[in-house]
Amino acid sequence: MNIAKLPVYTVSQVNSYVKDLMDGDPLLTGLLVRGEISNYKCYPSGHHYFSLKDENASLRCVMFRGDAVRLRFRPANGMRAAAFGRISVFPRDGQYQLYCSELMEDGRGALDQAFEQLRRRLEAEGLFDEASKRPLPRYPKKIALVTSPAGAAVRDMLRILGARWPLAEALVAPVRVQGAGAAEEIASAIHRLNNRADVDLIITGRGGGSKEDLWAFNEEIVARAIAVSNIPVISAVGHEPDVTIADYAADLRAATPSNGAELAVPDQNEERARLEQLSARLAQALPARLGGARRELDRLKNSRALRDIKAPVQDRRMAVDALRRRMALALRGRAEGGRQGLNAQKARLPLALRTQTAKKQARLGRLAAGLDALSPLKVLGRGYAIARRGEDVVSSVAQAEFGDRLDVLVSDGFLSCEVKEKEERTWR
Repeated sequence: MNIAKLPVYTVSQVNSYVKDLMDGDPLLTGLLVRGEISNYKCYPSGHHYFSLKDENASLRCVMFRGDAVRLRFRPANGMRAAAFGRISVFPRDGQYQLYCSELMEDGRGALDQAFEQLRRRLEAEGLFDEASKRPLPRYPKKIALVTSPAGAAVRDMLRILGARWPLAEALVAPVRVQGAGAAEEIASAIHRLNNRADVDLIITGRGGGSKEDLWAFNEEIVARAIAVSNIPVISAVGHEPDVTIADYAADLRAATPSNGAELAVPDQNEERARLEQLSARLAQALPARLGGARRELDRLKNSRALRDIKAPVQDRRMAVDALRRRMALALRGRAEGGRQGLNAQKARLPLALRTQTAKKQARLGRLAAGLDALSPLKVLGRGYAIARRGEDVVSSVAQAEFGDRLDVLVSDGFLSCEVKEKEERTWR
């Protein structure tokens, strides 16, 4: 082959040619590739770059921001995924890659992946903890319905609330429940209701639909609005098999909107029956209670304490007398025991000590006799008297004046006298 006669192409021309070939191949314009994500990076521009690999090969992939905003889950290295897109060449580098328009976890749909990832993340934050659930009011006065004003769900809820508990006022907070912006409207309505002081309970939800139709209640913004609400929230979305993120965040999950209305209020018929039952029990219990109180009153009226007011005092006096007798007997017994013990101790003393004790007792007797002889009372018994003015003893004529009142003590009493005459004498 004569190389010199071959046409010469630039690198750009070759890459562009290969790109045109790939872009014209129907197989490469829309294929689904399965593999393990590696080298995953999300740039500030919003574009996602990664590779899909298997045991033998690797394929470069790119997902531009316009497609990436529709992702319902967060890609991660090591995740098994299926990417849909087209194979083409980037002319500048000359490397072919998969331009990915959709990405889903292998074996599961993108919505399922998004649901599980958000559920696990919010659960790890504690948004679904049972301890943070608020109790529902037993008799709510005003209930706000965050739902579409045109759907069948709101009519069902209003009908059931009116039939079960007409005392509760229903307030409809109209929002879109599907499509772009629906989640933001639902979250905003919940926040606005929390600024009111008259709302006791919130029910948010909608009727049944596909997973895509219910997706607004799987958005993070709605779950967080429910979690931070100071007003208890019932989530009533779709049919019984449908489970949303809002159900996990709410204080109570209802299987359907109608069930949400049933759970929100008591049944007036059941409450009326309960009140009638309580009234009947009260009617039966009251006569028995009054009869018992009347018997107790009769017992007290006929009691000895009321018939004889002095009886309790007399009983106490008798008890005190009994205690006094017991105390006297006890003291007498102790005294006799003490004397007996003293005599026994004396008998055990040595002879010399008993003799000395006897001498001291005899001397004590003589001293006591002498002291008794010197007693003024003894002197009075021999015919003498003592004159006193008040508490002072008058022993001299000079101590008394004419008209003084004196008390003259004699052996058996005293005489009240008045000084009318006085004379000094010296007695020999």
